[in-house]
Amino acid sequence: MTHPSRTGGQILVDALAIHGVDTAFGVPGESYLDVLDALHDSDIRFVINRQEGGAAFMAEAYGKLTGKPGICFVTRGPGATNASIGVHTAYQDSTPMILFIGQVGNDFIDREAFQEIDYRRMFGEMAKWVAQIDRADRIPEYLARAFQVATSGRPGPVVLALPEDMLITEAAVADTRRYQPVQASPSQAQIDTLRAMLVEATRPVLLLGGGTWNEQACADLARFAEANHLPVGCSFRFQDLMDNAHPNYIGDVGIGINPKLAARVAEADLVIAIGPRLGEMTTGGYTLLASPVPRQRLVHIHADAEELGSVYQADLMIASGAPQACAMLAAMAPVDAAAWAGSVPEAKQELAAFQAQPPIFREGGAPLDLWQVVQDLMAVLPRDAIITNGAGNYASWAHRFYRYGGMRTQLAPTNGAMGYGVPSGVAAKIVHPERAVVTFAGDGEFMMTGQELATAVQYKAGVVILVFNNSMFGTIRMHQEKTYPGRVSGTELHNPDFAALARAYGGHGEVVETTEAFAPALQRALAHAKEQQLPALIELRYDGNLITPNATLETIRKAAEAAKAGR
Repeated sequence: MTHPSRTGGQILVDALAIHGVDTAFGVPGESYLDVLDALHDSDIRFVINRQEGGAAFMAEAYGKLTGKPGICFVTRGPGATNASIGVHTAYQDSTPMILFIGQVGNDFIDREAFQEIDYRRMFGEMAKWVAQIDRADRIPEYLARAFQVATSGRPGPVVLALPEDMLITEAAVADTRRYQPVQASPSQAQIDTLRAMLVEATRPVLLLGGGTWNEQACADLARFAEANHLPVGCSFRFQDLMDNAHPNYIGDVGIGINPKLAARVAEADLVIAIGPRLGEMTTGGYTLLASPVPRQRLVHIHADAEELGSVYQADLMIASGAPQACAMLAAMAPVDAAAWAGSVPEAKQELAAFQAQPPIFREGGAPLDLWQVVQDLMAVLPRDAIITNGAGNYASWAHRFYRYGGMRTQLAPTNGAMGYGVPSGVAAKIVHPERAVVTFAGDGEFMMTGQELATAVQYKAGVVILVFNNSMFGTIRMHQEKTYPGRVSGTELHNPDFAALARAYGGHGEVVETTEAFAPALQRALAHAKEQQLPALIELRYDGNLITPNATLETIRKAAEAAKAGR
């Protein structure tokens, strides 16, 4: 039914409601004032952010957590460029998201007007679809397509530009129906072929990752793995697709991979990859699986048919969403797994050994034991706690030692975006106020988006933030020492008092410098976050020499110097 005449802004907000939007993130701008006015009388919660990068990260985190498109509003020009980091993250992480950008009026287009950018060109390679809505009467059509594109096949971001004059134009137009995500499904013949390949295997490995997953898909996958006694690895930053305590879970296949797990993948005679793109981080720079033809037989299941065969020529390529594929695999008749069943508990023992306390801490060589920090977290956090982090070497303490409880207990960017940790933690607490949320953030990472602590205070998001303060851009320093040993340049940081900064924002803040001090500080932070519904921050001050669980900067430097001397 056609509505009475409405402004473009009102038509847009009405369409968002039809498509089930309950929350939007953004930074206000005069370029979309009519949208803000329409939101005033709607049931959609508009979360005000402090910077567009934080807003886009929060929308991306929302998309990961819910499976629905995360909605973000920003203004033109500088607002759009700031938000692009979240769009790139959503694209590489296969996360549904829609970014709305206020645009100059149609009467100013193509004159390089104030803050004008051609968003089709700007976002062309980092979004599934980019468009500009020039007519108010076509808003319902564009939004229906945007939601459809963002959620169907391989999920990802859509960008829509909103000319300012279009938003204030009135139109009488009918609304659309709510979107319906579309996913392909395997054929029975493909499942039969997969089963035949599994029958012939002696060293199979399952590898999980990518988008489209939900709790039912994870449960079906677990049944398939259990029935066939299959070892299961999760790709880079998708460790929560299987409860890490599950007997069949054998570790994450990403940066800093367990060498024994890497050997298992390399020596496998069948790899069944469900969901991941099989990108650089998951394949060890395209070495665990040789490109374009792997040494192992490969079954690649992915939601996007165009991804299949783009890097790897798999023996069997199946275009399917994870729920559709896993439901059929769970119903598949089990095979005789006698040839490999014993490898699963063996791989599980290798994982336990890999997660043991690193030697430097066993030897008492550091006042603050970062391994014990993770043990203390696991001792008190519930299984459904959400752990978030951005990019940096500090994240290895979470990735390697924390045992994720299952679907959507991990939020982390596969594109390596710094600044993701704090906004995603705040968004997680806004979406799930009943769950514990803990953010791992490096000192450099925190300073990029730490101002979103103000958002956490405003919306009573009691996230607990651990700031790993080693006074450097640690990952870059590590690579610097490997390539230019002893020549420190551009990686040292002078930091504020992070605990005092948290208190200044209105949250709780403490500094921890010893192992014994952490557990009590954690209890206080969790209690404050729960009781006061306000963020709590613990600044972990530690020796920057402790760059990874496997090596110190000193050992990395000495090895590089020795290699140079041996030339």
